[in-house]
Amino acid sequence: MQPLQGLAGLMLLQAVGELLARSWQLPVPGPVVGMVLLAALLTWPPVRAPLAAAASALLQHLSLLFVPVGVGVMTHLGLLQAHGLRLLVVVVVSTWVGLAVTALVLRRLLRQRHPSPHP
Repeated sequence: MQPLQGLAGLMLLQAVGELLARSWQLPVPGPVVGMVLLAALLTWPPVRAPLAAAASALLQHLSLLFVPVGVGVMTHLGLLQAHGLRLLVVVVVSTWVGLAVTALVLRRLLRQRHPSPHP
């Protein structure tokens, strides 16, 4: 019963996030707002147990969530053959750019936190 309560809680948080994002015209998607609410609620122990049960149940069946993606790839195999090399380049370059930006931000934050004694 706890996994169902946790799943209902997750769906409720997503719906509330969507409602807040649309009604307040926020520049972020509703599920992101729902995840922020989820992060805040995870500090409350009565909410944590059902959500942990739901997360465990979802993780046991995580491989099923990849089936629609696989079907989509097979459906659009012609597009993948036509543009696959460009997609690969974009994915690789964007990954490296993301890693570089993350490293630079981390370096800057660490420098602010622990300033060097030498100028």
